[in-house]
Amino acid sequence: MLDFADGSARLAFVDEPPVGHDRNEPIILIHGFASNHAVNWFFPQWVKTLTEDGRRVVAFDNRGHGRSQKFYSPEDYAVPKMAEDCRRLLDHLGIETADIMGYSMGARIAAFFAKAHPERARSIILGGLGHHLIDGAGLPLGIADAMEAPSVNDLMTPNQRLFRNFAEATKSDLKAMAACIRGARQLISEAEARQIKTPVLVATGSEDDVAGDPKQLAAIFPNGQALDIKGRDHNRAVGDPIFKKGVLAFLAERP
Repeated sequence: MLDFADGSARLAFVDEPPVGHDRNEPIILIHGFASNHAVNWFFPQWVKTLTEDGRRVVAFDNRGHGRSQKFYSPEDYAVPKMAEDCRRLLDHLGIETADIMGYSMGARIAAFFAKAHPERARSIILGGLGHHLIDGAGLPLGIADAMEAPSVNDLMTPNQRLFRNFAEATKSDLKAMAACIRGARQLISEAEARQIKTPVLVATGSEDDVAGDPKQLAAIFPNGQALDIKGRDHNRAVGDPIFKKGVLAFLAERP
């Protein structure tokens, strides 16, 4: 695993070359809350799927996550700041334009990246995030409280227990995760979304009760389309074959 630092945040990342033919169309992957590049992208075989499709794949640990630098103030996790981490990594690697794919919180970061740097995004893929990009500020603040509880046995709601167990399973820094939940709550307005002319794929599980309506969001983007991942909830949609097939088709067809 590689890392770099330029005075903002030290980021850990992997840079995987394409297998066989090189399309010269790199893609950068941005994982979700309390996850990391391995859990979100390697274990579900996304990296294998994309490199075998002839794509250079860059996947990094968001600030506060995995092997990247930890912060403990909510302001350090503002979504525009996390989107700039993605831009800094592209600059570091000399990648001028890339497809940007994020899941859940990573999808929110991808959307903010496209808003700030439309010329750098060949397309964006928003996995596990629908209309809540516009009308929902991320995970409930009670999840931050769950990160700070003495143990999972002290938690009251299923969602709190779910995310606390997940954070512990990924060996996340719980104090950093609490700060991330409180800081990464910025929204994109409908008017701002209409200004994102990049091709956009919005992909969510049909049983996802976290993301919001994907079709409603896709209809707002001038070049948006929705993908319904049948029978999957927020967590189980990540590695689904329907998702992978849909992404490869989208990448093949977009300009």
